[in-house]
Amino acid sequence: WEEVSGYDDSMSPIRTYQVCNVRQPNQNNWLRTDFIPRRGVLRVYVELKFSVRDCASIPNIPGSCKETFNLFYYESEGDMATDNSPLWRENPYVKVDTIAPDESFSLLEAGRINTKVRSFGPLSKAGFYLAFQDLGACMSLISVRVFFKKCSTTIANFAVFPETATGAEATSLVIAPGACVANAMEVSVPLKLYCNGDGEWMVPVGSCTCVAGYEPSADSTQCQGKSE
Repeated sequence: WEEVSGYDDSMSPIRTYQVCNVRQPNQNNWLRTDFIPRRGVLRVYVELKFSVRDCASIPNIPGSCKETFNLFYYESEGDMATDNSPLWRENPYVKVDTIAPDESFSLLEAGRINTKVRSFGPLSKAGFYLAFQDLGACMSLISVRVFFKKCSTTIANFAVFPETATGAEATSLVIAPGACVANAMEVSVPLKLYCNGDGEWMVPVGSCTCVAGYEPSADSTQCQGKSE
């Protein structure tokens, strides 16, 4: 892999990583990110932007030309990777997926940028590295964005629920405990709300109500003193 200058869709200059050793068989080229702290989340998402050359458009190449690459990750308790560790092979890395483009391009047309999102978990260590394996493609890796999903702080049934990261699986439901807003008291318990894998809150359980002398605000999120 080589770091080279290129252009994005709007023709703004960018730095990309490229590999194109398609004339030599038995390719096994690895590219690894810096250490990425986990920050307590259990599942992360990776957005990849890349372009891949159409093998059929490259003359005089062996049948080993590829139009895919592999995405891996490696968990670690700290930034301890070296030139030789972890080893440049599938084990000890964990494979996320083989990434294929929706559109490849030939020499006569501009590079068509593909965007793919993958996720993986559960994560348990302090952080992780991402790695990209080329087995004989002619491609550019344009950008890598790592993110997680969360449910933002919210108020439901006069109870406040804290910001909550999504669970280890895309289908996980994470329980967030609630607490009554000021000048409210519990009328049914337990106070809880479920955060789903898309970062959306599900139906609340339990509720609070305004105490004597207070009434709901116009948006039904706070208890305010009754006007005389």
